[in-house]
Amino acid sequence: RLQNQRSDLLTSCRLPERHQDDADVLTETAASFAAASHSVTGASPAAGQQEFTPDITADEDDETFRLRCSGPGLYLCSVTGLVFHMGGDGGEVVYRIVPWDWRLLARHHKKAAGLLFNIECEQRSVLGLHLPHCEIQSGGGGDFLSVAHVEDEAVEFLRPREVTETHVVVDVSGLSALGNVRDGDSPPQPVRALVLLFYRPPKDPDDPEPESLLNVLMLPSNVVVREVKCSRWNDVGPESYIETTSQCKLHPDREYVLSTSPQDDRVIVQPTKAEFHCNYYDNYIPSFQVTLETRLKEIKLFLNEGDGSLSVWERRVVLSDAVVASRRPSALDLVHSERLLKVRSDLVKRISEPVLKSLLDRLLEKTVITDGEWEAAGAMPNNSDRARFVIDAVRRKGDDASLEMIEFLKEVDPFLCEHLGLM
Repeated sequence: RLQNQRSDLLTSCRLPERHQDDADVLTETAASFAAASHSVTGASPAAGQQEFTPDITADEDDETFRLRCSGPGLYLCSVTGLVFHMGGDGGEVVYRIVPWDWRLLARHHKKAAGLLFNIECEQRSVLGLHLPHCEIQSGGGGDFLSVAHVEDEAVEFLRPREVTETHVVVDVSGLSALGNVRDGDSPPQPVRALVLLFYRPPKDPDDPEPESLLNVLMLPSNVVVREVKCSRWNDVGPESYIETTSQCKLHPDREYVLSTSPQDDRVIVQPTKAEFHCNYYDNYIPSFQVTLETRLKEIKLFLNEGDGSLSVWERRVVLSDAVVASRRPSALDLVHSERLLKVRSDLVKRISEPVLKSLLDRLLEKTVITDGEWEAAGAMPNNSDRARFVIDAVRRKGDDASLEMIEFLKEVDPFLCEHLGLM
């Protein structure tokens, strides 16, 4: 059983109630949203924080993340968005995502408001945590948040020391499983959300009547995209994650309608309406499925509230660039776009013209880049500009494409890859 720790441990907690119209909430600045969506946008750490990419180990059903640090400070995980407040001489923190016990939360009139992380540190040097949330502070959504500290069948609720625009900040004197929760009777308010796209291209590209499938997921913004990808691979197998600007604001339990352009009998959207549920952190099923009974290079998607009064998200989505992984993601696959970004400057300086030409040819042969992108790279005035163009073009296609580029680069110039730390 957990022991009573201090006055900041509560069986239930509620901060002062605030009420504000949805219209006021939706005027919140884009800057605060970008800061909250770190795992998707690659936003910079807040002042005083050091960003790190965790060591990752994986088995068939689970992944473990690891932070190693040699001193005190605030350490921001680039994959999960967690921030660790470390004291003393630092140490090693091992953490992983675990499922919520929904019945346990329901007994205490709580709902999940984020992922549940099991955290261990032998040195006991973790002084506090910053857990990502998706609430909009100007709407009072943060007023109903607390942090569940779960151990076996026991749970206690920690009052936040602070709720920032992006994180719930809490002091900890012991570790186990911790995650954000909200009061079960808290009034629904718009939250920051993500629209994630997973594409399954035609099985036979030469089929004169190809059929493909675009899965559209509406999720709270504090999910870990890496976890969503791995979960979907386990559930449905290979598909392409289409990286796009996915941020929007959605209202829990309201209905939304997805429409497309072109809009004809060959483009079928099912269902016609779908509710957004912001406490689903274990089950990443599509809100909509778009069946394409024709070959399209791109499609426009429009997400509106159910009565059509408000457009909440719309994007032009390029389907011809989608790359489907040929195997289950490994422990490193989903951070390859970050690895390319980190070596970008050095790679631009050091890659030779013959190596870059061979790399471009391989990327084209394997359809990682299109004919147009290959031609655009060739038209660049110098080798450095060509290198910048191809690195950025591949990174924007996501982690599967980035992995392909790194593997090709290893083949054509292993010595360069060793120097860059890509081996």
